Amino acid sequence: MKAIDTNILVYAEMTSSKCHKRARGLLKSLAEGEEPWAIPWPCVYEFLRVVTHPRVFHPPMALESALDDIESIFESPSLLLLSETERHPSIMSRILKESRPTGNIIHDAHIAALCIEHGIAEFLTGDADFIRFSALKVTNPF
Repeated sequence: MKAIDTNILVYAEMTSSKCHKRARGLLKSLAEGEEPWAIPWPCVYEFLRVVTHPRVFHPPMALESALDDIESIFESPSLLLLSETERHPSIMSRILKESRPTGNIIHDAHIAALCIEHGIAEFLTGDADFIRFSALKVTNPF
């Protein structure tokens, strides 16, 4: 199963992004496909944070519009939203000890741990920081 990072969601949403067409096509093929795919819950909140932030986009999206758009993605029958299970503490501890992240990369470690916890075969992201998590296969679709 594939999972997608926040940047795929943001690029698919924001037409001003140079990666918009590729991200939009990727998201559409996953959402309309029959193969299971996933989004980690932290990526949903991060998407909402980024697209509604006035210092990131001028003008930012209205929260209602961003919520409508993410809720339409949730309608994909093949989508799984990844959240913590009872195994999360041990997986998170292992990921942190192996990769030694600090600062903002701790957030990425959380996402990586969720993907590993749920047996994600491939994580799609434009963020090179994820390559530090050796237990996670990372692919940059851009």
